[in-house]
Amino acid sequence: MALILPVKGVYPSIQEDCFIADNASIIGDVQIADHCSVWFNAVIRGDVNYIRIGSYSNIQDNVTIHGTYLKNGTDIGNYVNVGHNALVHGCKIDDYVLIGMGAIVMDKAHIQSHVIIAAGAVVLENTICESGFLYAGIPAKKIKPLSADQLNLLQQLPHNYVLYSSWFNE
Repeated sequence: MALILPVKGVYPSIQEDCFIADNASIIGDVQIADHCSVWFNAVIRGDVNYIRIGSYSNIQDNVTIHGTYLKNGTDIGNYVNVGHNALVHGCKIDDYVLIGMGAIVMDKAHIQSHVIIAAGAVVLENTICESGFLYAGIPAKKIKPLSADQLNLLQQLPHNYVLYSSWFNE
């Protein structure tokens, strides 16, 4: 069973139709909206600040989501894909975003809607990633506009994860 713990009397709020892997950890001031999935070994730690995750978002294996004490909570929009081993910390991610595997998004960064952050990219503090573009590198830089296929991927991938999570209810 997943580790779901309160901090200072504040319990996570998770919609009933979400998939939470047995070894995921969800702690403190965390709200997870409908049709989300939190995969194996993910840690969503709302102990020092809040974490909000919108509908149809997926938090994949080994992801860490956290905030900064008294400064930055973490807001993740709807239809967001956070790839394996990513670190999302004290930032704002709008709707229809893909955070690639192993990417890092730091405090006060703002990832606008319809953005792909490439695998392994590091989005530095206070960076604004403009809607409609691919960002890659260390530090992450705007590389090119998203193609029609990439925009379609941002639309489809969250629904794929709803399907994948349904396999664990059989």
